[in-house]
Amino acid sequence: AEEEEMRKHVVLTKPFSLDDEKDSEHTTSNLIQRILSLFKNVRPGSDLTNFQLPPQLNLPGSQLQCYGEMIYGFNGPDFLGECGRRDKPIERLKAVVTWNISTLRPLIFGMAPYNPVVGETHHVSNGHINVLISHHPPVSALHATHEKENIDVTFCQYFTPKFRGETYEMNQPRLVMTFLPATGAHWAGKIVIKCPETGLEAELQLLSDSFLSRFTGNNKRSIKGKIFESSSGKRLYEIFGHWDRTVTAKNLKTGELEVIYNASENIAKLKTPIVKNLQEVSESESALVWSEVSEGIMRNDWEKASKGKRDVEEKQRESRRQREVSGFSWIPKHFSVVRAGKEWDCVPLQPTVPRAPIVVPL
Repeated sequence: AEEEEMRKHVVLTKPFSLDDEKDSEHTTSNLIQRILSLFKNVRPGSDLTNFQLPPQLNLPGSQLQCYGEMIYGFNGPDFLGECGRRDKPIERLKAVVTWNISTLRPLIFGMAPYNPVVGETHHVSNGHINVLISHHPPVSALHATHEKENIDVTFCQYFTPKFRGETYEMNQPRLVMTFLPATGAHWAGKIVIKCPETGLEAELQLLSDSFLSRFTGNNKRSIKGKIFESSSGKRLYEIFGHWDRTVTAKNLKTGELEVIYNASENIAKLKTPIVKNLQEVSESESALVWSEVSEGIMRNDWEKASKGKRDVEEKQRESRRQREVSGFSWIPKHFSVVRAGKEWDCVPLQPTVPRAPIVVPL
């Protein structure tokens, strides 16, 4: 009965999308008020050994949910599935570029999701896409499969999607936070997508959303790049636009222009996932682990949120103490996780991700 009661507190939140950016909860003035609230609990000589980020500066969701939303959080075309429906290698790479752009999401300066705890998982399905994320300190591993197009995506510090026997290796952009002359958080840097089997490559540059760039031109969230042959360097397409608006590809042979991505169709008005099968929700599910914290944040009940956060962190510490006493190491349930030099290698233990008890409604 006690276990069933706990299972009832699965709290799911709406993914952050384009239409949420003007939310008054996330304005700079509101953020400053929240930061100032920190000082109410800190006094000269206070013991900061176990100081935690207050829930006032948390988004109501785990970092694992943020990772997962990059894959399942869309409300338009199935760009991941499209990568398997193209016949020509150049069209497949162009589809991978489009899907990669679709994973970019707006950022909220000064607000952070919860740091996941060891063994925490997040399992959600959207259409034919099934996503499973698991936390293995210091890394998180993601596995997503597409039931219809035989597509496999793994994530461990970097993306390694695989389509139709071809491997696409790609990195992620940098997260940049600025404080002066204005606060802000944005994506910047170069994304490189390579396909060793076809010898095709794409480079995308996310232009800095700095004060200077905004003063000199409309570069906010702009993107430009190219698709080319790796061996010869021959340019095949130019890519340009804004990842929160539209992105266009220009065929350099024919001059044809094609809008390959429209953000308003894909990451606006995102739907909140729902629990389809309560009995199958794992005890390690993010929406269950952090339910009390999320509930408190959404109701502005900061006492409840703070208590919930302390409970999660104390349970984590107690679990670690028990493992140390018993001499047992924690073993990941869904992935094989090994250190490979300075990097980490995460391999799913199952070939496909099963349907999740939590789904994105149609």
